Amino acid sequence: MTVRSRALVLLATLLAAPLLLAATSATAPLSAPGAAPAVAPAPSVTATDPRVAIAAKMQGVKPEDLHLTAIPGIYELLRTGDAAYVTADGKYAIIGDLYETGTNNDLTENRRRDLRLKMLAGIPEAQMVVFGPENAKHTITVFTDMDCAYCRKLHSQISDYNKLGIKVRYIAYPRTGPNTASWSKAEQVWCATDRQTALTDAKLGKTLTDKVCPDNPVAKEYELGQQFNLSGTPTLILGNGEMVPGYMPPPDLAQEIKDKGIDR
Repeated sequence: MTVRSRALVLLATLLAAPLLLAATSATAPLSAPGAAPAVAPAPSVTATDPRVAIAAKMQGVKPEDLHLTAIPGIYELLRTGDAAYVTADGKYAIIGDLYETGTNNDLTENRRRDLRLKMLAGIPEAQMVVFGPENAKHTITVFTDMDCAYCRKLHSQISDYNKLGIKVRYIAYPRTGPNTASWSKAEQVWCATDRQTALTDAKLGKTLTDKVCPDNPVAKEYELGQQFNLSGTPTLILGNGEMVPGYMPPPDLAQEIKDKGIDR
């Protein structure tokens, strides 16, 4: 998804769609150490609060969903894994990243990372297909498709990632969508008695014999990927919430994690 198309989708949800992640909007923002905060904590709403009038102009938005930013008269509103900005009179919406010029710190991306981590925290690790030790130094979460070539390449090196102290947690994102062969394979993997073996077999192109079980999480995981605005698979979410599209060789990924000082 291009930056422009992502912006159009976000703008459409801002103007019309109900808030998908209201629970996350009350959380404090994530900012780089020493940087100015992206937004101020939302105070209690009173009848004279200007957020009341702003929220009334946008369907599904509550005053508590709006947060003051470091810019006077500009409020932040979180939508479907992304952030938008609204003027105090509610007439204008701004789609794009907010930077602190003194530090070149991308405050909007900080918010996205914080939001991604909170959204991922809503998925129990027991629901994922996990490769790596419990006490691994680093953990990445990978949105994967059973048939994509680079997803298969990544998985063929899973032991190399693990040896470098990286635990890999897989979440299903069949790119072709519902009612397709890749979707069915993702369901079969999750419903298998041994999910690790089933996933490895699927990546090797073997025919799976496991039956699809009811109430499997593939649809919810796919929806989460949509909310993350994924542009393809594999997509890696690092321990700090940063999203890395595409395959990265094990040594390169380990170096990337080290260079960025990610300690989880």
